[in-house]
Amino acid sequence: MATTEAVGTGEGQEAAALLERTREAVNPRLRRTVEGLPGSMRRVAMYHFGWEGADGTPAAGNAGKAIRPALVLAAARALRGPGGAEKEDRGKEGRGKEEDAVRAAVAVELAHNFTLLHDDVIDKDVRRRGRATAWTVFGIPDAVITGDAMMALALQQLTEDPHPASASAATRLANCVIELCAGQQADCAFEQRPDVSLDECLRMATAKTGALLGCACALGSLYAGAGPDEADAMDAFGREAGLAFQLIDDLIGIWGDPAHTGKPAGADLIARKKSLPVVAALTSGTAAGAELAELYAGPMTGDDVRRAADAVDRAGGRDWAQAHAADRMGRAVQQLSRAVPDLGAAGGLLALAEFVTRRTR
Repeated sequence: MATTEAVGTGEGQEAAALLERTREAVNPRLRRTVEGLPGSMRRVAMYHFGWEGADGTPAAGNAGKAIRPALVLAAARALRGPGGAEKEDRGKEGRGKEEDAVRAAVAVELAHNFTLLHDDVIDKDVRRRGRATAWTVFGIPDAVITGDAMMALALQQLTEDPHPASASAATRLANCVIELCAGQQADCAFEQRPDVSLDECLRMATAKTGALLGCACALGSLYAGAGPDEADAMDAFGREAGLAFQLIDDLIGIWGDPAHTGKPAGADLIARKKSLPVVAALTSGTAAGAELAELYAGPMTGDDVRRAADAVDRAGGRDWAQAHAADRMGRAVQQLSRAVPDLGAAGGLLALAEFVTRRTR
């Protein structure tokens, strides 16, 4: 796992700049949309995004990294091809411009935060983005209902968009969320099973994480005028990059610094989650894997968490996850080249993919 932030590299600097531009483009519409929620749902959502405190007073705000909306906008730019900026200036009104995809980017970010609100309840997570999760502040019913409303807002962004790609984008997003929910359901079921295979875990992670990243890339390409084959290739790129993202996220869930993650050290181990490095270790056939299985059979104390992390490492789970993340990124680039043969036009997408697979928090 990388020991320095990706932002220190050239790709990381490009990605950081792209994420900042995305937040500047997306957050105003995102905030206006959230502020339109009625009553207590607005209060919960504004708190969740970091724009207000629990008492409704203004807060500095930390609405997240904006990786998924950045993928939408970067995909829209990539599909314009060589001379993209010049072509953008010549584009017909309402067609082919990166800013036309802002509604789609907002929709993807709302869908993502729908999952976060629900995941925090399901996983009983008490910290997100450095402060108490919404359900611990407002209660489970309000957090779940607000998440539902965010998903409705996401589809509303697309169904009310006059862009010619909006209908197909709404269908893709709806199908993606169904797949994502199936992945979440499988993830929950795995926690009750002692015999989860690595292939099952990979399929679950692809559905739970890769599907939405793939959808983000596909939506961006559709808003740039791409056909179904190009959109499918972009979806495949996002899915492969999403699986690499999940592998890194799973490593952070075990070895991430609480000062950076906002969660306790070894949070995934405390919850006895069947994350990818853990399943790789459990199925390794090693003594360390057997030790980990024994630890996972009961509640985790502080010392148990440290022992479990060491067992995952000794059983090869950490090395496997790092190597598999790199392999998936190689596959992602192959898929991207199907939609964008001149990868020079896809610099933003590649920088984002590099960023999420080299991050340490």
